[in-house]
Amino acid sequence: MERSLTVLHAIKDRELNEECGVFGIWGHENAAHLTYYGLHSLQHRGQEGAGISVTDGKRIKFHKGTGLVNDVFSEEAIEGLTGYAAIGHVRYSTQGDSDYANVQPLVFRSQIDSLALAHNGNLVNANALKYQLEAQGSIFQTTSDTEVLAHLIKRGGSLRFKDRVKNALSMIKGAYAFVMLTEDQLVIALDPNGLRPLSIGRLGEAYVVASETCAFDLIGATYERDVQPGELIIIDETGLSTERFSSSVERAICSMEYIYFSRPDSNIEGINVHSARKRMGIELAKEAFIEADVVTGVPDSSISAAIGFAEATGIPYELGLIKNRYVGRTFIQPSQELREQGVKMKLSPVRGIVEGKRVVMVDDSIVRGTTSRRIVNMLREAGATEVHVRISSPPIKYPCFYGIDTSSESELIASSYSVEEIREQIGADSLIYLSPEGMMHAIGRNPEWSHCGQCLACFTGKYPTEIYPDTLLPHEKVQPV
Repeated sequence: MERSLTVLHAIKDRELNEECGVFGIWGHENAAHLTYYGLHSLQHRGQEGAGISVTDGKRIKFHKGTGLVNDVFSEEAIEGLTGYAAIGHVRYSTQGDSDYANVQPLVFRSQIDSLALAHNGNLVNANALKYQLEAQGSIFQTTSDTEVLAHLIKRGGSLRFKDRVKNALSMIKGAYAFVMLTEDQLVIALDPNGLRPLSIGRLGEAYVVASETCAFDLIGATYERDVQPGELIIIDETGLSTERFSSSVERAICSMEYIYFSRPDSNIEGINVHSARKRMGIELAKEAFIEADVVTGVPDSSISAAIGFAEATGIPYELGLIKNRYVGRTFIQPSQELREQGVKMKLSPVRGIVEGKRVVMVDDSIVRGTTSRRIVNMLREAGATEVHVRISSPPIKYPCFYGIDTSSESELIASSYSVEEIREQIGADSLIYLSPEGMMHAIGRNPEWSHCGQCLACFTGKYPTEIYPDTLLPHEKVQPV
């Protein structure tokens, strides 16, 4: 096998990243403080920027910045955000630069009213809409696709705000979980496929909305229900009202929420993420048993699957890899040698656990292959006699256009190489992925259903929405379903 990973080394060496997390609260005197805590619980969904907008019924105030939630908000900044309703956002940039202007919530002011807007997802027709809006006189202040919705709402003219929002939502395509704040309303909307998670809860008399239910647990709120695909929710002084802005709905939530993105203590559509991942490990053990001495998982999102694999096989589970939680991103290192050192700073093998052992290394996915290769090498350097890699998801062969940073097939090793070729490149003694059927069974879906209630596009290439030409590289094709 003469092919190498040279082309992949040129790509930024990073893990999968999801665009962001959103949080909102209505009817609480400490709205900004609670939003701050809610964003803390969603920090794993984005680390490049954070922001909070708040209303006191008369005026929208906001504070935002680049970096982690703790870096952006001081106690003084939070104290200055007085009001009874707020929305917040943590961001990882997949559409638009990671500079201050793109940090959300985006706030728009006019002579009549104001609008704060936060978005989780990615609009596949954003560029087409931008061209149309600019031709009609719009001037965009950011490179974020989120700003498109604000322009569409404002162009609704004299219609009621609710009707302007519904008309605007009917024009955008892709993945979106929106939370919007005016001086006197909190507005929530989820795309017709429900590609991103979004839930409603209560904290006393206050309403709470968040990308993940773990945010409710932190602030003491009670989960009530998931926001439904194509649903528009408006909360104001009269209470909560809901209606559909789209009658054409088909649930297709992102499979990677269960596999990788969401926190293990979150529930998505009533399914606990840790339990789903553990069952993926159990299914993987059924499909890919191997004689070994120890099972270990790549921290953090693979630990649950590794525990399931160990329980099903009877092979002891051990902490063979330890994560250093005080190391930031390493893909910016200027040389290959320093990038290798960066991985060692993030993860350390436990020699006393793996030395002289046949190791099963469970991971949730292989994207570009470089990190997997380095981890396998570290385990061997620590004395592992064999390293068998088991992946608790199917091969990621196709790009995502809905808010994950894999927008090109060239970034995905499984789109160009067979499983055996990938095994050789990462240096493992064996490599087996979980089948799509095993994954769906573990999550609790029927594989015979259309989409199984989930988006499987990164595994199958069949997308639940139309994909517009300006989102593709020239050589790429997709199969809309």
